[in-house]
Amino acid sequence: MARPRRIVLVRHGESTGNLDDSVYEREPDHALGLTERGRQEARDTGKELRELFGRERVSVYVSPYRRTHETLRAFHLDSELIRVREEPRLREQDWGNWQDREDVRRQKAYRDAYGHFFYRFAQGESGADVYDRVGGFLESLFRSFEEPDHPPNVLLVTHGLAMRLFCMRWFHWTVAEFESLSNPGNGEYRMLVLGEDGRYRLDRPFSHWRDPEPY
Repeated sequence: MARPRRIVLVRHGESTGNLDDSVYEREPDHALGLTERGRQEARDTGKELRELFGRERVSVYVSPYRRTHETLRAFHLDSELIRVREEPRLREQDWGNWQDREDVRRQKAYRDAYGHFFYRFAQGESGADVYDRVGGFLESLFRSFEEPDHPPNVLLVTHGLAMRLFCMRWFHWTVAEFESLSNPGNGEYRMLVLGEDGRYRLDRPFSHWRDPEPY
């Protein structure tokens, strides 16, 4: 099994929805693009990634959302060194279709009280639902490692929640541990690095907004 030396997870740059949540009333979530600040965040991250990967090959998986595709393009990775696959299972948590801003704010308050992992948005998904599809993607990713010529690097261009849930699934974190974590900032990345003992370790932790509170 040709396991990669690095698995890098990147959150998209700032989107128009991050800047103004009223835009969700007029545009579908998947269609929201990057702001100018978001494009600069992506360019800055891309510079770091190009230095990290050097001339090594990279297997890239990107969420089907506009803002993740725009983020990936802004990285300016060498097209001869990457293979890109759009991966719907890495999409953002579904919050329903056309969104009423006040209703979403009310539901976010309910989610904070109920728990981010278990609360399901009306006509949308819970964190547990996203965990299940991220887990399905992980199974596909593991199978890809069986390819003898698998690239030494994997890059996932996705969303903050999916990044946390990917790591939760990989490292077997508890729900209480997940609930205590904050999303990374726009354009930020985390990296799973393969050690000499054959185990992956996270290069730096996610920020905590509280201590884990077991049920």
